[in-house]
Amino acid sequence: MATQKFYLALDLKDDANLIAEYKELHENVWPEIKKSIQDSGIEVLDIYCTGNRLFMIIEADADFTFEKKDQADAANEKVQEWETLMWKFQQALPWAKPGQKWILMDKIFEL
Repeated sequence: MATQKFYLALDLKDDANLIAEYKELHENVWPEIKKSIQDSGIEVLDIYCTGNRLFMIIEADADFTFEKKDQADAANEKVQEWETLMWKFQQALPWAKPGQKWILMDKIFEL
């Protein structure tokens, strides 16, 4: 049962053809990518799109950390191949640090 939730944002390049191709690739995410996500402790990972803005919701177990996920991803050749391919479509948010893709969002309201 997921005990942690994270919300992240990233932009796609503002090109209708690239956005369509990105969405198509996500209809058939490589099995190795799905396995790496699940192996990290992520139980639910949803990505939403509006225009060229992406919004990701992650629900993860208590042991999940982004640091452990980053280390595992760095050692996984297939994940690196996927991430390189994804960068063809993605662009960093204007306030991102160099090399930073997905940015954690801060909760500013709750009801």
